[in-house]
Amino acid sequence: MNLASKDIRHNLGRFALTTFGIGMLLMVVMGMGGIYRGIEEDATLLVDRIGADLWVVQRNTEGPFAEVSRVPRNLVDRVLAVPGVGTSREFVYHTIQRERGGKLLRIAVLGLSWPTDKGEWTPLIAGRTLAQNHFEMIVDESLGIHLGETIKLGKDTYTAVGMTEGMLSLNGDGLALFTTADALAIQFDTPGEAVRLERAAREARGERYELALVQPTLLEQALKPSAELPAIAPPQLSAVMVGVAASADANRVADTINGWGDVSVYTRRGQRELLIKGLVDKVRRQIGLFRILLTIIAGIIMALILYTLTLDKIHSIALLKLIGAPNAVIMGLIMQQALVLGVLGFGIAYLIGQKVFPMFPRRVILTPDDLMQLAVVVLIISVASSLLGIWKAMRVSPNEALS
Repeated sequence: MNLASKDIRHNLGRFALTTFGIGMLLMVVMGMGGIYRGIEEDATLLVDRIGADLWVVQRNTEGPFAEVSRVPRNLVDRVLAVPGVGTSREFVYHTIQRERGGKLLRIAVLGLSWPTDKGEWTPLIAGRTLAQNHFEMIVDESLGIHLGETIKLGKDTYTAVGMTEGMLSLNGDGLALFTTADALAIQFDTPGEAVRLERAAREARGERYELALVQPTLLEQALKPSAELPAIAPPQLSAVMVGVAASADANRVADTINGWGDVSVYTRRGQRELLIKGLVDKVRRQIGLFRILLTIIAGIIMALILYTLTLDKIHSIALLKLIGAPNAVIMGLIMQQALVLGVLGFGIAYLIGQKVFPMFPRRVILTPDDLMQLAVVVLIISVASSLLGIWKAMRVSPNEALS
């Protein structure tokens, strides 16, 4: 006869309610770990999937994800001339916020070096990759933009020709992939009135320039669009992505480029570590502290519940001792209840979490290693929480059964 199962059936209501409460608490612990894994996945998603061996960014910066980075467009050709470089691609990345349909829409804009990169590496679930240099985009399904739908950004209208899933930025914003030309046009879009005022300001500065007095036709250049003025450089990129040739040493190529005075170079692993240690580290520590606190609270609650159940069984425990039951039987009774409480609570946490976590605004990723680690912790706190009840049971005198 199993005394633990008999006692659980005797106090089924209280035990079931306690198990459900422990399960909900463990679900929060499980979810917080999954949220961190989701943030880590989002932070390193582009670095892992885009397939660049080296990232060339502005000197003394850790861009393009950790901070703002600006490099000239001719850097693509300079890098391509380095021995050992197989491919060199433009990279533009920034975030925009618009209002659409009365709702806030945040888009992480990613510029692809078209036609070298048409977005073939993205996990398409519908549509196709970019087929032309302008006015097309690949969007993540989380943005709520449907295939074939158009959206106006800046002065141009873009059509969604492809859809992906799970392509999110560090902040959880859905990615939209454009060509670098379109991404820069969106980033540096200027209202018409601002353009007119800038041209008027250029003309005013030109009128005070001595050479303009000798050659008045130069003032006509000041009224032209900025793109037609050779003295004004084109918009800068966020970074340059480098693919190292199969026979080349990536570290040697990085050392060569790093010797230039205007750029810094990071390997794929280095860029990934920058993101995890810089942007994700504080989140990891914050979530870790909350997980520890909630785990301790779960252990305390389990200990108090088991202690209360033990108090309710004082007369029964005394009677068992009176008839000669060994202490191991009584200890097993309490410890088995604690293990059942922990195992059922963990099962409830996992089953409810599978239904609830997909509704969260951020991705919740439950890895087998994290689940196994939490299961071991639950077993440990189950055993530890039973010690208080066992201590009380061991102090019960057999004579109390006669009182």
